[in-house]
Amino acid sequence: MSSLRTPPTADRTYDLGFARWVYQNIEGGDRVSLCMQCGMCSGSCPIGTAMDNGPRKLFMMIRAGMKEAVLTSNTIWNCTQCYNCVVRCPRKIPVTNILQGLATVAVAEGYAPAQPTAKFAKAFWTSLKLFGRTDERIVTALYYFSHGLKEGFRRAMENLPIALGMVKGKRMHLGMPHRAKGAADLRKIIAKAEDIEARERSKG
Repeated sequence: MSSLRTPPTADRTYDLGFARWVYQNIEGGDRVSLCMQCGMCSGSCPIGTAMDNGPRKLFMMIRAGMKEAVLTSNTIWNCTQCYNCVVRCPRKIPVTNILQGLATVAVAEGYAPAQPTAKFAKAFWTSLKLFGRTDERIVTALYYFSHGLKEGFRRAMENLPIALGMVKGKRMHLGMPHRAKGAADLRKIIAKAEDIEARERSKG
């Protein structure tokens, strides 16, 4: 992957070569040019309201050459990799992969420090693979303790009142996590997808 770092200037806001760079260096980036700004990706995102721009606007910013604004956007970090946007995109744009690629570049080029979202994503997918659905208790516990045993207990105790409130309000149940129907089939699908992705990476 070639570097996109350019010398800073006092009035430089746009980099007209940035879109071309994304098309050529980010996995799936060449399909950004197909985006028709329908908003399906942003509308399908379960945490879109936590993003400063959202995928739809971010793709428009890429086209406009707004390199710094794109690589400092929290949109590339808040993605939970649920793939709703990819499944629903009418142009079959791999939105999730593009956001992941931009996040990697943002760190490598010094636009952002390494973020903890990878640990959350791992916890999210672990729950999904085990039960065919996400269980907030499993995801939260795995994420908390991924920072170490001591930190995990500290965070758990700090958020215990919230958890008890959710149980009391019947927003979170006690007992074993519910397993979705066809969870075993879903695991096979995920394993196949991971195998295909690994083979594609080895080609690159």
